[in-house]
Amino acid sequence: MNWISLTSAEQLELIKQKSQEQPQVIFKHSTRCSVSSMIKNRLDKGHQPEGTDFYFLDLIKYRDISKKISEDFNVYHESPQVMIIKNGESVYDESHSGIDLQDIEHNLVNF
Repeated sequence: MNWISLTSAEQLELIKQKSQEQPQVIFKHSTRCSVSSMIKNRLDKGHQPEGTDFYFLDLIKYRDISKKISEDFNVYHESPQVMIIKNGESVYDESHSGIDLQDIEHNLVNF
């Protein structure tokens, strides 16, 4: 997986803009959570779908950005959590053991 570190609120605006052309994925990860680490390892072993950027947010280090994501995309905060952003909106979100790369790929195609 070729992660792009999400470290600033400005990047959220860029994600919204880019999502007008192609879906964007945000993965919110807690470095203190064993479930989050397990899910990240599972995603890292997968093949990244072409045409989509995958953003990684360390929500312990960047809590303010995590809060802004919840507000901007009207998605209840959970960790770990994955979201697909399309046309500036969250069109898919999943958390905990429900996060699966095949589901992400399926939803990327269907949106």
